Amino acid sequence: MAQRGQRRRAEETEEQRNSRLAIMAQRGQERRAEEADEQRNMMISSMAQSSRPDGKTRTEEQEIMIKNKCVYSVGERKKPEKQT
Repeated sequence: MAQRGQRRRAEETEEQRNSRLAIMAQRGQERRAEEADEQRNMMISSMAQSSRPDGKTRTEEQEIMIKNKCVYSVGERKKPEKQT
């Protein structure tokens, strides 16, 4: 009877460990996805800035419009950012 209790506690511990590992893996995937989004946004911003022939900087509003156009052209399904 004592062995059954120990076995049950060991199983619960293993289930908890598996759950914790699954959560950690999911967080890692989310973090990598966020990093990829940030890199893509930086690349889009850099491309947009370098495409200006006059070398002038754009306003934040212009950058948002360009970024939204680029994101949609790549096939992203994000909603456009609101302009303030």
